[in-house]
Amino acid sequence: MNINLFRSILPGIVLFLLLDGAPLVTRAQAGTTPDSILAAMQRVADWQLAHPATTPPTGWVAAAGDAGFMALAGISSGPKYRDAMLAMAATNDWEPGPRKYDADDQCVGQTYAELYLRYRDPEMIEPMRRRFDAILAQPPPATSLDFAQGNAARDLWSWCDSLFMAPPAWVRLYAVTDDQRYLDFAVTNWWRTADYLYDRDEHLFYRDSTYFKKTEANGRKVFWSRGNGWVMAGLARTLQYLPMNHPDRPRFEKVFQEMAGKILTCQQPDGLWRASLLDPDSYPLQETSGSAFFTYALAWGVNQGLLDPAKYGPAVQGGWAALLTCVDPDGRLTHVQPVGSDPRHFDADATAPYGVGGFLLAGSEVYRMTVLGKNAEDASAVKPALKIRKVNITNPASFRRDEETVEFTLGNGGDASDALAATFGGSRNLAVMDGVSARILDSQVYSESTNGPAKLLFQADLAPGETRSYYILDAAALASMPPPIIKTFARVVPERHDDFAWESDRIAHRIFGKALETWQAEPLTSSGVDVWIKRTRNLVVNDMYRTMNLFNTNGVSQDDYRVGKTRGCGGLGVWQDGQLYVSKNWRTYNLITTGPIRSEFELTYEAWTAGGRTVSETKRISIDAGSSLSRFESTFHSDDASPLKIAIGLAERPGENVVVPNGAPDIAAWTRTTAKGLVVQSQPEGLMTYWQPQDFAKGTTAVAIILPRGSIETFTNDKPSLSANAFLPPTKTFGEGQPAIRDFLAICPATPNQPFAYYLGAGWDESVDFTNAKAWNDYVRRFAERRDQPLQVTVGN
Repeated sequence: MNINLFRSILPGIVLFLLLDGAPLVTRAQAGTTPDSILAAMQRVADWQLAHPATTPPTGWVAAAGDAGFMALAGISSGPKYRDAMLAMAATNDWEPGPRKYDADDQCVGQTYAELYLRYRDPEMIEPMRRRFDAILAQPPPATSLDFAQGNAARDLWSWCDSLFMAPPAWVRLYAVTDDQRYLDFAVTNWWRTADYLYDRDEHLFYRDSTYFKKTEANGRKVFWSRGNGWVMAGLARTLQYLPMNHPDRPRFEKVFQEMAGKILTCQQPDGLWRASLLDPDSYPLQETSGSAFFTYALAWGVNQGLLDPAKYGPAVQGGWAALLTCVDPDGRLTHVQPVGSDPRHFDADATAPYGVGGFLLAGSEVYRMTVLGKNAEDASAVKPALKIRKVNITNPASFRRDEETVEFTLGNGGDASDALAATFGGSRNLAVMDGVSARILDSQVYSESTNGPAKLLFQADLAPGETRSYYILDAAALASMPPPIIKTFARVVPERHDDFAWESDRIAHRIFGKALETWQAEPLTSSGVDVWIKRTRNLVVNDMYRTMNLFNTNGVSQDDYRVGKTRGCGGLGVWQDGQLYVSKNWRTYNLITTGPIRSEFELTYEAWTAGGRTVSETKRISIDAGSSLSRFESTFHSDDASPLKIAIGLAERPGENVVVPNGAPDIAAWTRTTAKGLVVQSQPEGLMTYWQPQDFAKGTTAVAIILPRGSIETFTNDKPSLSANAFLPPTKTFGEGQPAIRDFLAICPATPNQPFAYYLGAGWDESVDFTNAKAWNDYVRRFAERRDQPLQVTVGN
């Protein structure tokens, strides 16, 4: 969409007459300011929540409504609507409807997948994935789309409504799993149905094959409003998750544009569409469900630049204004044709969740249209020109990237950062809008220092080679800011002898502070990195310290990683003449930020003697949402300006630890055992992973380091002369994990006063993310590839 063009025409859009002879209404009177649009959506949604449907919660009636609630959750200021969808899904046990093949019973999967994209909890999509895998493994026996064959026809997408129910669920499952089979199934079967039911002369869809020869009273073909509304809305929702570079995308867009042109001619003077698109005179009743889906689809097309805003914008505004007249003061949406009723005769007060879903979807896109195009709320409240910048994010890699952090430092040099700084100045009141929906993405703005430039963070999901667009805007343009889901956390823990702890939604760590050195009960001087494993996406640090229940094998998190005086998970020291010299515990800290996308902090270590020279260190540590790895940036200060050798280590556990190069067949074949661990080392890639020996019932902890590519001079250890007894397999578990016997080390050069950046992290085979050594090694290797092939960013108007 050309935002500047839309800005120029939006104030002059004249809404349709709501009633014959009624005066023209202004945007504000028609409810097309962001505040009024959101208020109307929330009023309708609240009525629906207070009057739940009696239909099955996994069926299409409820599921179509759920789709709208998710759209509202993406722009509303509170968690109520998102929480309502979480409660619905939990009640359903995240299961689709009972019929294996029927598209209607797949519709609810759209909401499951969208909730997954918020929380990234595999349990949210597991039943859906199991069902879709069963369909792929055993396709339905029916081969014909002929609806006259009875129930067998419903095993295929043989009626046009199914194009809303099923394909958006399948493409969403593809987007969250990167399983190409789901995408191919959706695309193949969408075109199979379209080739059968799409009238290429009228640019409309028959409801099913039994309508091919039917005609209306005026002799025209029978094309139902809601049925074609399902198709257009479903097409928009399929295109949202179809990769932008998919070869069939132009074909889908062509059908969408053809249908939009036809639908525009069918809109009635009051702004709604009648039940029969080509014979509205025979169906005089107002009908809001089909009208809502058309309003949604047309608005979505305008927002995506697929439809001309000058041509379609008035139809969208007219449709929305008309829908508002069908909302009772208490929020009840009326004029929804009930399921199976005569479209010529139904109660004007009739409502249904699918109508509400259409209304909320329409509202979300009208909201987006208004936010992206407004210059003023109304003539009496002129506001400064809206600040918006469109950013294009490209994945240059041949693999998919999920939860990839996009980072802008405003005004630090570079075309993208300078362009954003020129638009927003020093403002930190920024928001990020999704490129294919109205959803406001979780984002974070912070500075590394009091007067430093602001950083803006958000996360993107991108298919291989794909470019997606997002909008950065002044949050003042929005009616509200949705609450972010906080996925990282960091804090100093004075109540536990100055630990500094941090976590993402995947893993937790801590580093020891000065007070621990003199703790009478268990003093420890160590700059190693500790690991807390967890089997939940929730943050656990505060609960762990509150309860001090650290070793509960059956809990959602536990401490099963003993650091002692080793480097633990990725700690470092100075390497000189085959000797490792390490600092004491950290001395000062600075918490820079903690929030939904990133936590970042700084620790300092006082000078220590390292092979005849004095060295001190400052660590800058950060962790991002969705990441099992933390970024460490160490800057060394020394009385000697010559280069250092540093050693980054992973604590070794008892047992036979087999060392192999990356790509070795042992990795895929490895099975967990208490007697053996697997170490993978790659100098060219700069990585080392360690799948530890299993700690009996506590499972297997995995750790890794990723160093600058090509920086590792050698791999070694800090105790080459240990006796064979040190490596005997353990015979029992311990509360705090198996003891560390020495460190596997990677030796790298470092220059004083210049930052040395690397990554460290951990996983657990009971976390569902890494069930075996191959999964962990693949994750670490792919992380390194992502680092080496950064996202490409451009800023538009």
